Amino acid sequence: MRENFTVADLAVGDATLHVRHGGEGPPVLLLHGHPRTGATWHRVAPRLVAAGFGVVCPDLTGYGRSAGRATSPDHNAHSKRAVAGDMAQLMSALGHDRFHVIGHDRGSYVALRLALDHGHRVDHLVLMDCIPISEHLARADARFATMWWHWFFFAQPGTPERVINADPDAWYLGDPETMGAENHAEWRHAIHNPQVVRAMLEDYRAGLTVDRAHEEADRAAGRRLQCPLLVLWSLRDDLEELYGDPLEIWREWAADLRGHGIDCGHHMAEEAPGALADAVTNFFPPPTGSPLRTIAPRLA
Repeated sequence: MRENFTVADLAVGDATLHVRHGGEGPPVLLLHGHPRTGATWHRVAPRLVAAGFGVVCPDLTGYGRSAGRATSPDHNAHSKRAVAGDMAQLMSALGHDRFHVIGHDRGSYVALRLALDHGHRVDHLVLMDCIPISEHLARADARFATMWWHWFFFAQPGTPERVINADPDAWYLGDPETMGAENHAEWRHAIHNPQVVRAMLEDYRAGLTVDRAHEEADRAAGRRLQCPLLVLWSLRDDLEELYGDPLEIWREWAADLRGHGIDCGHHMAEEAPGALADAVTNFFPPPTGSPLRTIAPRLA
């Protein structure tokens, strides 16, 4: 990515986003999860470019090298609505009116909000290891609280900052061999920045408050995704263990739905880049001039 992609810092409203972009063809916006940066896509983005797509890999607002806005008591400054608005402005600044979106982990919640709030701009949506935040919380029980306890720990005021910043390496446990050396170095630089840690925690605090409220308002209003949705999940992670088939939950949110599991752990872009790239390129319409492909979608 360093050799074939343009790297820039672009002012977007009251944030400055660090972004890599490259390739020609239909644009694809890739949104990483916690605690990664846009470098997590380093094994996927070149595959998408080779398949005929343009790719845009930002650091989410406040993550990595993207300078975020000041925190707010109501957490709106770090809400998925605010960050999705940043991503929409970024794509406009790069000259992309319509685009595909891929989101993983926390980035998947931003991608969902982008498709709900800016649906006229999103052609196809891919969500990885994700059900809506409100759906998680509606089903929260002792097992969920035990397995996903970090959601509630991160929501506490002040304490998680002190714990994480005392030894970020011990808290996050990154592996340079699995992640790739440069991706690991960039990630490690980010987690040692207390401002980044604070922004990442504000992401979770917004999730339990304002983001949940926004999703519940969507459901009350009967809003659904208007674009085709592909849901992918890691077979060696815990989404199926918690909920069974994630598509059963997503049917209430999307009319055009398909999805399947991929045999890997949680960080799919790093652990199974080939399977991930194949899944999304078979889901997206072929770029102009590309050979026709036989697609066998898993329709819900």
